[in-house]
Amino acid sequence: MALLSKLGADQEVQVLALFGPTSVGKSEVAVVLSERLAANGRRSVIIGADSMQLYDGLPLVSGAASAAQRARAAHRLIGSVPIDSEFSAGQYAALAHAEIDRAIEDDEVPIVVGGTGLYLQAALTEMPMRPPISPATEETLQQQLEDDGADALHERLAAQVPAAAARIHVSDHRRLLRALALLAEGQSLDDQDGGIWTSQTRHATRLIGLTCDRADLYSRIDRRVEEIAAAGGADEVRAALDAGASRTAKMALGFRELQDGDLEAMKQATRRYAKRQLTWLAKLDHAELIDVAGRSAEQVAEQILSGDSGSAA
Repeated sequence: MALLSKLGADQEVQVLALFGPTSVGKSEVAVVLSERLAANGRRSVIIGADSMQLYDGLPLVSGAASAAQRARAAHRLIGSVPIDSEFSAGQYAALAHAEIDRAIEDDEVPIVVGGTGLYLQAALTEMPMRPPISPATEETLQQQLEDDGADALHERLAAQVPAAAARIHVSDHRRLLRALALLAEGQSLDDQDGGIWTSQTRHATRLIGLTCDRADLYSRIDRRVEEIAAAGGADEVRAALDAGASRTAKMALGFRELQDGDLEAMKQATRRYAKRQLTWLAKLDHAELIDVAGRSAEQVAEQILSGDSGSAA
């Protein structure tokens, strides 16, 4: 199959990775790819690369693969972290490396799928990790956010590093707190989101970027938000809070908006997040871009497996 020879006869592909903005359809494409590989005698396993899909208790909010999709293909690192646990990219990297290495040893194709650029990079490369932020600093900033509000914290960041404040929206609490925490502990904000992408992956990797027209993407996002709400997203958030959702779990996109019952704010926040994902996609070295507009997951998977991908990033 083209998948197994895409990088040349002297470098067989060992890992297939899918990246793209939220609502673009990554989960279903990955499942169809796994099914097509099985039909051709190749076993595979889908490995999540999403900071929120890791949590047990947030399947709707995080957009994790559904129960039906998970029944069709083996999945790892989805719903595997207790909702009350703090979790970091460094912890994820160790788990992802172990899952990918195990799959290759078992002659399975690891299909790494995610929308969190930092986690994708952590899974595929030996990315240097920053020292962890102290719990005391995180707790102090979280309390300041609750007491003073995001506007005040954003103004503080603007006063210290205007360029960082310009690229971090005031409503993006996770990145805002992260930036302030790094500054508080004397660290630089250079490449705060994980550094420049490198093609030096741990294993021979074929990287696919799924894209679509911006207007189409926003329409998909709006539909997805409505579907999450209709399926009980607010109930899921309340259950997570009752179960003691950790600080990092509560940073899930849409968590606060569902708690407040503000779907329009959730749509806007999700569109902003999708724009950041597209920025990540633009810097993925050697990614093959595939436009999914007007196409089924089966058609996209067939294009990937045929080796007839789109333009390179």
